Amino acid sequence: MTSLVLHDYFRSSASYRVRIALNLKRLAYERVEISLIAGEQKSDSYLAQNAQGFVPLLVADGQTIIQSLAIIDWLDRAFPEPRLIPDAAMPRAVALAQAQVVACDIHPLNNLRVLKYLKRDLGLNEQTKDRWYRHWIIEGFDALEAMAGDGRYLGGETPGIADCCLVPQMYNARRFEVPLDAYPRLVAIDAACTGLDAFQRAHPDAVKAA
Repeated sequence: MTSLVLHDYFRSSASYRVRIALNLKRLAYERVEISLIAGEQKSDSYLAQNAQGFVPLLVADGQTIIQSLAIIDWLDRAFPEPRLIPDAAMPRAVALAQAQVVACDIHPLNNLRVLKYLKRDLGLNEQTKDRWYRHWIIEGFDALEAMAGDGRYLGGETPGIADCCLVPQMYNARRFEVPLDAYPRLVAIDAACTGLDAFQRAHPDAVKAA
């Protein structure tokens, strides 16, 4: 039995997507909360494990893995069922492209350290900062809506890596009051996902209350 310890923050999008993946794989894991607000990710003890000072960090039998997509890829190879990333070349490319719209193009521009920099160092007020946040979600969702197929999930008829990325971003979109009327496919896929126990148990509110 592999020992899995996830260092994360309850509201971190990257952490949220890894929690979903762990739950979809039905894997037991220990969770260690790293408060980004308190700056625990910059402590010497944490930096010794993750030099970037980000979450999530997965420790598997004493070995560390960082970056959410790398963690999900490792989970898929170490615990192949259910598959989250297709094996076949073209479906794999499609799934990773969808996931990366969120993980590489939307999320990095909107994570906590960027938002803090916009306010603290560039002097943006709260309203302007929120406009920045919404702009990048809308730009990414415009593309992702067009990329969504006709399956129940972004991953087809079963949820996959793209769905692990979409649901946390939809959570953020609602937090920042992004209008979602233009994204009926994404809204429907999000509803299908959040009806599943694996997604419900990964939700920030469920994790915080645990």
